[in-house]
Amino acid sequence: MKRCYNFWSSVCLMVLLFCGPAFADDIICASTTSTENSGLFGHILPLFEKDTGIEIKVVARGTGAALEMGRRGDADVVLVHAKEQELQAVAEGFFVDRHDVMYNDFVVIGPPNDPAGIKGLGSAVDAFKKIADQQAVFVSRGDQSGTHTKELAIWKQVDINPTGLQWYLEVGQGMEKTQRIGNEKRAYVLTDRGTWLATKDQLEMEILLEGDPILFNQYGIMAVNPEKHSHVKYEQAMKFIKWMISDKGQAAIDGFRDKQGNSLFVPNAK
Repeated sequence: MKRCYNFWSSVCLMVLLFCGPAFADDIICASTTSTENSGLFGHILPLFEKDTGIEIKVVARGTGAALEMGRRGDADVVLVHAKEQELQAVAEGFFVDRHDVMYNDFVVIGPPNDPAGIKGLGSAVDAFKKIADQQAVFVSRGDQSGTHTKELAIWKQVDINPTGLQWYLEVGQGMEKTQRIGNEKRAYVLTDRGTWLATKDQLEMEILLEGDPILFNQYGIMAVNPEKHSHVKYEQAMKFIKWMISDKGQAAIDGFRDKQGNSLFVPNAK
């Protein structure tokens, strides 16, 4: 399944890069499936494009793949959520001008009958341990995304490597599809709140754990270093970054809410 997903992702990227009209000010933003699946880009990009005339072409992948796109020079700017990896990539010289831009949090969702009995726990580590002890089905993105990175960090604290265990399913998919598979399997899933709020009406699942500080989910934006890849559109990328961290951009992020008025992302550039 991972191999098929990676193949079609590559095909989509090639179509995006080489097909259709090209405009001098168009830029490519490599980002996460959570920003795409939640609908955030559909909300903010028309506002940015109206202000600047710059069109953003989004390639939505896991954070690991998005960062790799930037390292190769296949994107002009990245918006991802794995701060430690981002800072390391900046230190290595692949990216410049990184800024915190917004945050939300991760939550553990699962079937309402909660077979592992994690509801009411305040600790993600304790919840993961109970899931493992009960061998309850857990569906993982398994794609080196920011969500997957967070999940692996929690398993590490539990001192369990679940890879290959019968109850642990790695699907190599984006967040929305991983939630759907979790729903079908009556399984537990670690997801970001933004994607959950945007898609929860399509699922027979509920939040069973939230609020642990370990589940904080910071998003960062940064430009690909033009000294590494001279062809990237650094000037236009910086216009996008400056807009995102400006009062106007931050207000646009804050204005993106679900039908109940819940914020999917909280701006925190300042």
